[in-house]
Amino acid sequence: MQATPPAPLPPSAVLRPPSVWRRPSLSLRCWPVFLRNLLVWRKLAIPSLVGNIAEPLMWLVAFGYGMGALVGQVQVGGQAVPYILFLASGSICMSAMNAASFEALYSAFSRMHVQKTWDGIMNAPVSLDDVVLAEMLWAAFKALFTVTAILGVMLALGISHSPKLLVAWPVLLFVGIMFSSIALIFNALAKGYDFFTYYFTLVLTPMMFLSGVFFPREQLPGVVRAISDWLPLTNAVELVRPLFMDRWPEHALRHGGVLVLTTVAAYWVALSLTRKRFKA
Repeated sequence: MQATPPAPLPPSAVLRPPSVWRRPSLSLRCWPVFLRNLLVWRKLAIPSLVGNIAEPLMWLVAFGYGMGALVGQVQVGGQAVPYILFLASGSICMSAMNAASFEALYSAFSRMHVQKTWDGIMNAPVSLDDVVLAEMLWAAFKALFTVTAILGVMLALGISHSPKLLVAWPVLLFVGIMFSSIALIFNALAKGYDFFTYYFTLVLTPMMFLSGVFFPREQLPGVVRAISDWLPLTNAVELVRPLFMDRWPEHALRHGGVLVLTTVAAYWVALSLTRKRFKA
């Protein structure tokens, strides 16, 4: 007697691959990946520190003391402050942005695409979500390491001695988290190192000049200033600068909300595009 073949499964019963846009999976399995990056970096900690703080300190000396002697003071919220204090409070946010972006672009791309480190890690019980989370946190740590060193130099120079700088430190950590999340989007899209030039030239450089780092945003045309209000770096500067001036920031909830929403959206997009790249 011939066996009856099984009935075909209905389309709804066919297993579909999970969407790359599914909710991020956050777990402590990212911690060993973070520690792995830390152990590798320890051998190059001093050159890395010098490389990360040299450029922002040159900006601070050249513009803060050079141009500051010509400008004198600038008006911030109706209060006259020395230009070097104005510049220092903005440039430290810029330093967090650059340090996090560089690590989440060039270094992460090397581990992901060139050295195939990510592939080796995922042979262990570690998922791609864990690796991307670890890379984001690692880039934020590098940014915090950089701004801590710069902040120490600023304190030594007597630029600011506000006790509220203790609050600026965790804010700068979150700025590093935000910009590392944004940079990981471009890391997922990149085919080579040259691709990152577009990000630095077309995204980060305009943001530096439109976010009130070097001059008050009141000097900008109305339309440009309206756009500037929603830039991630602008909201970071608006939170950190008053703390340097020993004041609490105005509209802190709005600025903090922009940072949080930008971080969540950027990380989700970066993770989804990375999943698509790995077809995970």
